[in-house]
Amino acid sequence: MKKNKWILALASGLLAVSLTACGGGGTAPAGGGKDSAASKYPEKPIIVVAPSGAGGGWDKTARSFTKVLSESKIVEQTMTVENRPGGGGAVFMAEYATQDKKNDYKLFVSSPPILINNLKKEGNSPYGYQDTTPLAQLTKDYGAIVVASGSKYADLKALIDDLKADPTKVTFAGGSAPGSMDHLVAVLPAFKSGIDPKSVKYVSYDGGGEAIAALLGGNADVIATDVSSVGEYLKAGKVKVLAVSAKERLQGNYKDIPTMKEQGVDADFTIWRGVFGPKEMSKDANAYWTEKVKALSDSDQWGKELQANGWEKEFKSGDEFKSFLGEQEKLLKELLTALNMAK
Repeated sequence: MKKNKWILALASGLLAVSLTACGGGGTAPAGGGKDSAASKYPEKPIIVVAPSGAGGGWDKTARSFTKVLSESKIVEQTMTVENRPGGGGAVFMAEYATQDKKNDYKLFVSSPPILINNLKKEGNSPYGYQDTTPLAQLTKDYGAIVVASGSKYADLKALIDDLKADPTKVTFAGGSAPGSMDHLVAVLPAFKSGIDPKSVKYVSYDGGGEAIAALLGGNADVIATDVSSVGEYLKAGKVKVLAVSAKERLQGNYKDIPTMKEQGVDADFTIWRGVFGPKEMSKDANAYWTEKVKALSDSDQWGKELQANGWEKEFKSGDEFKSFLGEQEKLLKELLTALNMAK
C-alpha cells in the first residue's frame, strides 16, 4: 500500500511539471519572455504620426524615420505615416494622451513645441512629454538669428546694442505664433542680455518661408528660424546669419558663423526632433523600440538621410532623452514667464 501511494505521488508530480513546461494555459512571465504572447510584438502595422501637415519638419522626420526602418529591414512590419495637423501638435496630443495611451502601434514625432504647448498660458495644452514614453532624440538643429545680406548688422552685438537703445525700432519675424519656437529663439539673446523680452517687436508669419520672404522684402529687420532652413539662402548670398544657438561652432557651410556665446551672450538652444510612444507602453514594445531606434541611428542609411535633409545627428535614448527634456523645459518656462505667457 505504501509503495502504491509513493508511485501515485511521483506520477502526480511529474504530470504537474509536464503541464508547467508545456505552458498549458499558465500565466506568462512578467514583462513577457521569449515564449510569451507579448514578445511577439509587433504583430500588425505601425503608424507614425506627424502632428502637422505634409512637408514640414515633423512630416519629413516621420517619413525619413519610417523609410529607413523599412528599407533597411530593421523593422519588418509595415509602417505608415499619418498627418494630424492642428494647434502646433496640441490637437493630436489631446487625443493621443487620452485615447491612445496604451496603443503600442502608434508612435509620433515631435520637437520643442511639445514642451512649449504645455507651458503656455494661451492655447495651453494640458498634455506634455510626461504623458508619453520618450523613446529617442534623433536629430538636432539650432536657432539662427538672420538678416538680409544688405543689412547694417554685421554681428549680434550691433543688434543687441540697437535693442538696448530702442527695441521698438527693430522688427523681428518668425514662422510661428507669439510664444512659439521662432518667437522664443528671437527673444533669447535679448533676454540673456538683460533686455525685457516683452519689448522686442515680433511679427508672426504662417511658416518659415513667409518669414524669409518678409525679410528679403524689407518687411522685417531680422528673422529667427532654424539653421537648416536658411542654408540655401546663405549659399546664394541672400542672407547673413549673425549667430546660432549652438554651444560650439557648426561645420560645413556654417563654420564661419559665431555662436551666441562667442559674442558674449550666454545662451544656447537645441531644436531637437525625436520619437515618442504612449505613456503606458508595454515593456516589450518599449524594449523593442529602444533596440530599433538605436539600430536606426547607427545605420549608414540613416546617416545618408540626415545628410540629404541637412540634419545633424544626435541620439539620446530613454532616460537620457527624458532628462534632457526636463532641462530644456526649465529654460522654456523661464522665457515664457519673462514674456508673461507662462500658465
